[in-house]
Amino acid sequence: MSRIADIAAVLDGYDPHALSVSAVQAFLAHLVAPAVVSAREDVGVRDALGRVLAEDIVSPVSVPPHDNSAMDGFAFDGAILRDDARTDESIELRVVGTALAGAAGRGAIGCGEAVRIMTGAVMPAGLDTVVPQEFCKVDGERVSFPAKALRRGDNRRFAGEDLMQGHPALKRGERLSPAALGMVASLGLPSVTAFKRLRVAYFSTGDEILSLGDAPREGAVYDSNRYTVFGLLTRLGCEVIDLGLVRDDPATLAATLKRAAAEADAIITSGGVSVGAADHTRAVMQQLGDMAFWRVAMRPGRPLAVGLIQREAASPSQPGAAVLFGLPGNPVAVMVTFLAFVRPALLRMMGCHEIAAAPAPLLRARSASAIRKKPGRTEYQRGFVTAVAGALPEVRIAGNQGSGVLSSMVEANGLVVLHHDQANVAAGDEVDVMMFEGAI
Repeated sequence: MSRIADIAAVLDGYDPHALSVSAVQAFLAHLVAPAVVSAREDVGVRDALGRVLAEDIVSPVSVPPHDNSAMDGFAFDGAILRDDARTDESIELRVVGTALAGAAGRGAIGCGEAVRIMTGAVMPAGLDTVVPQEFCKVDGERVSFPAKALRRGDNRRFAGEDLMQGHPALKRGERLSPAALGMVASLGLPSVTAFKRLRVAYFSTGDEILSLGDAPREGAVYDSNRYTVFGLLTRLGCEVIDLGLVRDDPATLAATLKRAAAEADAIITSGGVSVGAADHTRAVMQQLGDMAFWRVAMRPGRPLAVGLIQREAASPSQPGAAVLFGLPGNPVAVMVTFLAFVRPALLRMMGCHEIAAAPAPLLRARSASAIRKKPGRTEYQRGFVTAVAGALPEVRIAGNQGSGVLSSMVEANGLVVLHHDQANVAAGDEVDVMMFEGAI
């Protein structure tokens, strides 16, 4: 039995003619469960955005390395603060010096004394509280402030409060965000060990498709899908291999798929996976690989193909087969199926752990208008989400929802996800939204 058939056999309710979105996601989780990329490389911090860690990072230092002040003010021993202090009572201290950020800590400070301190400066020995300068009155070497303005320990940051030396800072499988880059730098590390970039080859199919620079002709359209897929893969951090536009010719399709399998870890095609008379892509895929062809209960994006294309010359660095995603030809359907299925699968192949590879969390919003929806399929409608003061965000449906209408995809900032069993939505009802930020 083939691997595709093995996976299908263990999935409840597997029906290739009416597969639910959740069943597709479960299938892909089985198909690409292990990380495809195993090779590692050291990457400088400035080049590591979006890369996936190949090993845990253990903090070599404590961050911060010492107790320090959280703000500009005056540091003192908070033991003099009393819970029963009167509201009109003041505390007066003698200022005996200044602690600057970046300077070594001072020696012990006596009772009734304070040190003027700057944000980030080392807390002098024996001092544990900082009164902000805006609470204070300064008269020469004396400083005073209301006794009830703060409690003992206020405005002090502890050594190791962010990260403690010897403790894990980032885990293997973490995809590095801008915040993670800052954390790596805070540890004094100039580079990280990351998995090599996932290589993804892609091409469009169809005799009706024009390349940029071709003269317009009746019945033909310019190829937008390759540029959309390029953007999606680049945003994801993949190494992209553009194999261009492939005509509806079986020999050319076969040669291109073989080349893609030889050069890439994953392959994405657009068009040719339905049952049209000129859709040779489906037949060629069946000849070259272990394939599943589905009609997914979703809109847009009904026809979908997933499988494995065997490599003619496997190697230790590139064993087995390349994973193939055959997407529909309509431009919006390409984007929707990529976000719903391909993106999480590629993240898993890149070596991301389960949480990092999970589909983006959905945002709850109120629909600005009624939406027609029949139970029995998942619908993804383009929407524009806006904030509402003191309430859930509001989402309005963006423009024409046709699967070939890219303009409404540009206008939208998310997809309203109407789930499989969901029915009509009334104006004001809550709906789920898959936001685009960081994905497209």
